[in-house]
Amino acid sequence: MTNLAIFDLDNTLINTDSDNSWPQYLMKKGVVDAEYVRTRNDKFYQDYKNGCLDIDEFLAFQLEPLSRFSKEELAQMHREFTEEFIQPHITGMAKMLVDSHREAGDQLLVISSTNEFIITPISHLFGITEVIGTSLETGADGRYTGRYVGTPSLKEGKITRLEQWLAARGETLADYGKSYFYSDSHNDLPLLRYVSDPVAVNPDEILLREASEKGWPVLNFI
Repeated sequence: MTNLAIFDLDNTLINTDSDNSWPQYLMKKGVVDAEYVRTRNDKFYQDYKNGCLDIDEFLAFQLEPLSRFSKEELAQMHREFTEEFIQPHITGMAKMLVDSHREAGDQLLVISSTNEFIITPISHLFGITEVIGTSLETGADGRYTGRYVGTPSLKEGKITRLEQWLAARGETLADYGKSYFYSDSHNDLPLLRYVSDPVAVNPDEILLREASEKGWPVLNFI
């Protein structure tokens, strides 16, 4: 049977948080109010680390700037963002991990609470084409509206979105021999407990404690 290898992105496959870095790029480019965005971004990132993020409030903040630009403009901005804020944080060890699953014939999947606009091109750097992120609404004019659709892929939402992805393929988790999930965050404990083979990567304190108690493998790419 084929195995399923699921990867979180931020602080797992990359040693940075793309959701937190994108506003930093926008501030550096001068297209947002730096003082306001810095204050709000820092608060939301701390809330995420503390496990108390208000996802609707955060997404309203995070997605609004996307509505100001065409998708062509955003694609160019993303290339600039990736070169400066993402590429330096991709380690050889992370690429080797993905490659080992690919060479074993496993199905590869990235699932992240970060929105699909940010994570999809980054996932492609690892050769992963199946990507689940918070889904974005596109208006009649072809631009992002600044709103999301469906269930945000945060905490238990990752299980919901995984099950939807499987159902769309006519599958369930039982169709795979093993299901791996690699993550750094205690926010991902619902999905880590759901798969057959959870692995902690660069774990935060809460996740490290649970991994130690349950005997989960722990990897460090930092």
